[in-house]
Amino acid sequence: MSAPLIEVADLTIGWDGRVLLQAASFVVEQGAVFVILGGSGCGKSTLMRHLIGLEFGSGRITIEGEAPDQGVTARPRFGVMFQSGALLGGLTVGENVALPLQQWTNLPADAIGGIALAKLRLVGLVGAEDLLPEELSGGMRKRAAIARAMALEPDLLFLDEPSAGLDPVSAVELDELILTLNQQLGITFVVVTHDLESIFKVGSACIMLDKESKSIIARGDPRSLRDSSTDARVRAFFNRTHLPVAA
Repeated sequence: MSAPLIEVADLTIGWDGRVLLQAASFVVEQGAVFVILGGSGCGKSTLMRHLIGLEFGSGRITIEGEAPDQGVTARPRFGVMFQSGALLGGLTVGENVALPLQQWTNLPADAIGGIALAKLRLVGLVGAEDLLPEELSGGMRKRAAIARAMALEPDLLFLDEPSAGLDPVSAVELDELILTLNQQLGITFVVVTHDLESIFKVGSACIMLDKESKSIIARGDPRSLRDSSTDARVRAFFNRTHLPVAA
């Protein structure tokens, strides 16, 4: 059995004396679509920023055996799609996708352009390479951001709220894209979301964060947690119900 792709041990995060998540430990297996979920303010996106090395807490995080901050000065070993897409508005879609290749490789311009077009083809954006981000729909911008995240051929992608702001049809199409890339290319995904439909469709494993206890209160297959969890907080989240009021 292969070693986990990501290992987190005793991670505590917070700032200004406020603890957001305390002594969290979990692993992400290779080939998973791993979902970080929980209610608003529980620290989902903050945890992702720690995983990719943008913020640092106490404890240990390793990705393929190395700390994530290694990606700051060395060629990144993973790709990231931020919630807004974070495309550069002054560049075309093709130029946005080409940026990581220009920064981290010595490939000639024609090879970089060819790779960028290939990545756009993978996400269903053939013909959009000369458009500006403002000319794309919300769903297309998310797809372009995923294409850019794949430019360096990583086997791990982080997605922050991929369905946020999308209409239902675009959200479903994005879920299908995630599954296709996972199943056909073997890409491991870490996805931050609270979209239940997306969680149940794409998630193979998850952790659930809780704002009040500042901890991970559930882990496993999201469908099993929905159907079998004995924790009232977990059942309320997955079934969209209110917690029982204490007597």
